[in-house]
Amino acid sequence: MHTSRTAKGVVACLAVIALAAGCSSSGGKDDEDKSGDGGSGGGTGVNTPRLKIAMVTHSGEGDTFWDIVRSGAKQAARKDNVQFLYANDKEAKGQAELVQSFVDKKVDGIIVTLAKPEAMRSVLGKAKAAGIPVVTINSGGEFSEEFGALSHIGQDESVAGEAVGDELDERGKKKALCVIHEQGNVSLEQRCAGVKKSFGGSVENLNVEGTNAPASQSSISAKLQATKDIDVVVTLGAPIAAYSVKAKEDTGSKAEIDTFDLNAEVVKRMKAQEVGFAVDQQPYLQGYLSVDELWLYKTNANVLGGGKPVLTGPAIVTGKDVPKLEKYTARGTR
Repeated sequence: MHTSRTAKGVVACLAVIALAAGCSSSGGKDDEDKSGDGGSGGGTGVNTPRLKIAMVTHSGEGDTFWDIVRSGAKQAARKDNVQFLYANDKEAKGQAELVQSFVDKKVDGIIVTLAKPEAMRSVLGKAKAAGIPVVTINSGGEFSEEFGALSHIGQDESVAGEAVGDELDERGKKKALCVIHEQGNVSLEQRCAGVKKSFGGSVENLNVEGTNAPASQSSISAKLQATKDIDVVVTLGAPIAAYSVKAKEDTGSKAEIDTFDLNAEVVKRMKAQEVGFAVDQQPYLQGYLSVDELWLYKTNANVLGGGKPVLTGPAIVTGKDVPKLEKYTARGTR
């Protein structure tokens, strides 16, 4: 695995952060894991008071990325004697309403994504007024401090996009299709903009409905048929990479498929040389560190990163990284 030139050293330091913190499928609208040996079981790692921490994301149906985030959060919750609550809504209004519900429940901390940040401004202000600490993860990091969060945990999406552009140049690509699977998501737009900024070739964006697999695949196929000189498709999420591989097969395109984010299927497709490379932002760490930060803050007034973003990526992974990644993606932690 090698990190991008613009972000060298960022990922390496995270292991130290996780150890210092005690590192040892989407659940629908509102979900709690109550199993004693599951992620939210408590009392096995610390003797601090029982806390209740909620995570609210913009996850849509079928996005396996969030399963990995939750896996990390549950692991930290188990260690930290935390009752972990999870809810998600792909619509910004619905996500804000879920955050409000946890403010009303007077939870001890809230973890939230800022894919559509303006929709979250007001409700996060209410969380702050109620004395509930907030950590943002994954998206909208530039809004985190402004909205009163302790810090942001994730990757710099512009830097990640630029790393992809550099990698495409090294691979000799000339024309890229950047597939945006959720319109209005600031992080996805930043990724494509970053690719365009650093890539020596041309970049065209394509918006698809990411939660509708047949429609997404059809849109990508149509574009590949209409624009024969596309030599690389950059997808912004692992499920979209799978749709793009099928679209490539259907159209006979020679375009390389590369993607942001990692899961077991992407690793399998890299091994089969169906995907060239992936950008790993370590979602497990985003879940783990966000729960751990809130626990540290509530029990010891600690703030990770001194209030600055804690970066979990980007790292470019290729087929040569498959042997060491397979066992981790198979267990859902990478």
